[in-house]
Amino acid sequence: MKKINITINNKKIKVNLDATILEVAIHNKIDIPHLCYHADFCAKATCRVCVVEIVGQKKLATACSTKVEDGMQIKTNSPKVQKIRKLNLELLFAEHSTKCNECVWQINCELLNLAKKYNISLSKFSNRKKKLATLNFDNSVELDMSQCIDCRNCIDACGVMQNIHYLGLEGKGVKQKIASTKNKKIECISCGQCALHCPVGAAQEKTQWEIVEKKIQKKSKNKIIIAQFAPSIRVSIGEAFDLGHGRVMTGQLVSALRALGFDYVFDVNFGADITTIVEAKELLERFGLHSDQFLVNKKNIKEKLKSEIIPHRLPMFTSCCPAWVRYVEHYHKELLPNLTTSRSPHIHNAGIIKTYWAQKMNVNSRDITIVSVMPCTAKKFEAERKELKINGLQLVDNVITTREFIWLLKKNKIDFSKLKKSRADNPFGEYSGAAAIYGGSGGVMESALRTANAMICAQENNKICKSRIEFKSVRGLEGFKDARVKLGNINLKIGVVNGIGNFEKIYPKLKNYDYIEVMTCPGGCIGGGGQMSPTDNAVRAKRMKALQSIDQKSKIRQAHNNQGVLEIFQWLDQQKLNLRNKILYTKF
Repeated sequence: MKKINITINNKKIKVNLDATILEVAIHNKIDIPHLCYHADFCAKATCRVCVVEIVGQKKLATACSTKVEDGMQIKTNSPKVQKIRKLNLELLFAEHSTKCNECVWQINCELLNLAKKYNISLSKFSNRKKKLATLNFDNSVELDMSQCIDCRNCIDACGVMQNIHYLGLEGKGVKQKIASTKNKKIECISCGQCALHCPVGAAQEKTQWEIVEKKIQKKSKNKIIIAQFAPSIRVSIGEAFDLGHGRVMTGQLVSALRALGFDYVFDVNFGADITTIVEAKELLERFGLHSDQFLVNKKNIKEKLKSEIIPHRLPMFTSCCPAWVRYVEHYHKELLPNLTTSRSPHIHNAGIIKTYWAQKMNVNSRDITIVSVMPCTAKKFEAERKELKINGLQLVDNVITTREFIWLLKKNKIDFSKLKKSRADNPFGEYSGAAAIYGGSGGVMESALRTANAMICAQENNKICKSRIEFKSVRGLEGFKDARVKLGNINLKIGVVNGIGNFEKIYPKLKNYDYIEVMTCPGGCIGGGGQMSPTDNAVRAKRMKALQSIDQKSKIRQAHNNQGVLEIFQWLDQQKLNLRNKILYTKF
C-alpha cells in the first residue's frame, strides 16, 4: 500500500493513500468528534460533527468521508471548525428530544458529552420531531423517532449488515423519517443491531432494569432473587469503566451483581456445558447412533440416553441464538426440523435452578425470580416463549442487557473498577473452557464437537481420537467458515454463519453440510445487540481473544468433564421422563 505524508494539527503523519481523515485520526489517537460514523458501514457524513479545516480549501470537509491526499494540512479544532461544529450540534438537538433521565445510553452518550464540551444550547432551535411516535418491536427493541438524528445507521445495520431490511426511509424533505416496512413478508427478528449502532439512543432495548430494581428493593423474606450472567458479558463490561477492551472481569462482575442486592449469582457457563452435552448427543443421534449408553467422563460414568428420537434431518443447526430461531420461524419454516431441540444455556440454567436447586434448597420454585444478564436483546423475547415454560412456570423472569446492567451500577454509584473479585455461587459457578467460548462465533459448534468427539471415540475405545480438544477451523470473524472434521469414524462437513446477513448466501448449498452454527450478530454474543457501544470488528476480535484465553487457561476444557453438570444429569436420570425432557429439550 502506497504511503503519503499529511499533517494534522502540525503533527506530521505517514499514512495509507486510501484512508480517510477520520480513520487516520482514530488510528493516531487524535480527537475528531463524530456521531454517524461507524467502522461497520460506509461513511454517510450525515451528522457533520466531524468537520475539519483543510488548508487551502474554503469549505470545511467531513473527516469521515474525505480521503487523505499527499501534503494535506488539516486543522481539527480551529475557530472556524469550532463554530460550525457547535452549530451542527445545536441543529442535531432540534431532532433529538432530551430524555436523558430515563435513557440507559446516558452512561455512554457521545451526543451528551459533546453538548457539555461545546456548551451548546439544547433548545436553541425548536424540536421538529417531538410529536413523532415510538416504533415498538415486540418486547425487545424500540425506536423513539423523537430522538432520531437521521444518521441512518439503523437502516444500514438492518439492511446492509443483517440483510433483513425491516427499517427504511419514509417521506421526503423535512418530513422524511425512519419507518418500519409495510411489507408483511419482512419481519424484525429482535437482534438489536439497530440499537447497538445508534449513536444517540433513539434505538435501544426495551428496558426491564426498572422492574428488576423494584423487585430487589421490595423483596419479601420468602422470595429469592437470582442473577445469572452470560459468557460474553465478562469480557465486555470493563469497557464501560475505562478498563480496556477484552479484559476478563468475571470476579468483579459477580461482586457487582451481589452489590446490587441479588441473593445468589450463577454463571450461565454452567448451563452452556449442559447445552453442549445435549447438543452433542443430538448430533450423533441424527447420524443414527442410538446407543443406549454413552461414556461421558473419564471415570466411566455412563448415562442412559432418554431423549426423544430425533428425525435424521441434516444439516443440524444450532438453536441457542433466539434471533436466529425467529429468523427460521418467519423466513424458512421448512428448516424448523433441522434446529437442534436443545434449549439455550440460560434457559437450561434456569430450568435446573427452579427444579433441582429449588428442591435442594427446600424452596418453592414460584418464590424464585431469575434475572438473566445478557448481551442480547432477543433474549427478552426468548424468555417469554410459551414452549419454554415448565408446568406453566416461566423460567427466566426478566432479562437485562449489558447496557442496562452497567446503567444500574452507575445509577447506584457502584464503582466496578474497585470491586474485589468473588466467585459465583455453586453448583452453578463451575464451568469448562468449552462453555467460555460460547460467546464468540464458532464457539457453540467447537464446544459440541469436543464432546461429540469424546462420546463417539469412547464407543470405539480409541484414546487418541478421544483426546482432540481444539477445532480451530470454526474460529474467527469471517462471514462464513466451513471445514471437514472427523469425529471417530464419522466425516462431518461443518459450517459457521457469522452474522445473519450471510445466511442466504449459503442457503442453496445446505445439502452439502452436516452441522451448521448460526449466530445472528456479527462475532456472536460478543457483538450482541445489548452490548457496549462502540462495537466493531476490532473490538469483537479483542473480546473473542479474551474468551479463548479463558478456555486455554481452564483445567477442564470439555463440557462432559464438568462434574457438577454430570451430577445434574444423574439427578435428571432419576426424574420422570416428561420433566427431564422439559428441562433439556424444546420444540419449535
